[in-house]
Amino acid sequence: MKVSEIVRPVEGGCELDVQVSPRASRSGPEAVDPWRRALVVRVRAPPLDGRANREVEEVLSASAGAECTVVRGHTSRQKTVFFRGDAEDVAQRLDG
Repeated sequence: MKVSEIVRPVEGGCELDVQVSPRASRSGPEAVDPWRRALVVRVRAPPLDGRANREVEEVLSASAGAECTVVRGHTSRQKTVFFRGDAEDVAQRLDG
């Protein structure tokens, strides 16, 4: 399954569900979990004081080449991230 299959276009950009794995040995997007229809993202930061959320935003912004923000799931491992920009462009960069 590819990221392009789970990206949802919305007004002003697109949304993507992510499954976060905090306190990982390295940071970055992994594969798409077909069961949850979410992108697995590993971050080094612990889930304290919003540090993991900030790192998720940094990692995905760098990978997608577009500004992103966690919009749902701030205290959960399952989050929804909003990207500003074209949905196809974001999906292509995350798939690549």
